[in-house]
Amino acid sequence: MPNARQVIDEVKRELQEVENKICQHPYLQALENGQIPKDKLKLFVGEQNHIIRSDLCSVALLLSRYGLSPSRDFFWMVLQGEKAAFEAVSVLARALQMTPEELADYEPKAGAYAYTAYMAWMALYASDAEVAAAYLVNFTAWGDNCARMEKALQDKYRLTGMDLVFFSIFSTPPEDFEAKALAVVEAGLSRGVEVRLIRRAARLLQHYELMYWDTLYSLST
Repeated sequence: MPNARQVIDEVKRELQEVENKICQHPYLQALENGQIPKDKLKLFVGEQNHIIRSDLCSVALLLSRYGLSPSRDFFWMVLQGEKAAFEAVSVLARALQMTPEELADYEPKAGAYAYTAYMAWMALYASDAEVAAAYLVNFTAWGDNCARMEKALQDKYRLTGMDLVFFSIFSTPPEDFEAKALAVVEAGLSRGVEVRLIRRAARLLQHYELMYWDTLYSLST
């Protein structure tokens, strides 16, 4: 039976093309060239407000499901990150002159919301190993894109570092994030979680991530 590192490396190889599409997405390129109208950045904030709100509840549910298992530490760490991101969304909204009323009234788009809807499904039905693997595979691309957005918003849109804490939360994950995620996957494999389910969770979440950027780009240009 393959170990967690082998499974994750194999999944990453299988999804390399999708990851390349995410990391080289035209939305990021347009943002770095200053081609996204500043008012359209409110779309990113509106979508993230809905996504983070949902993910916060999803991870809390996972912590409830696995709170008495060794997976507890991993999900507690993720929950702290989601909490910080939830607070940082409002900071970013204010920096873009998005009123609390605008943020509350924003309606999510299906293509952008699919990621968090699947995350909610996993919180209910997936094993901790599936979730940890999906996060581990996905967070590299998401973190890289957040780092690029942070720099672009500083360089082209004159936002300050204090405005952009949302992005730094994800671009610099905890040092032990990977080790803790691998430990959860390894424990799942040892108790019989099927490799195909782990691969499926990572594949779907990564494709939903690409769908998010595609939707955002189509609405912003």
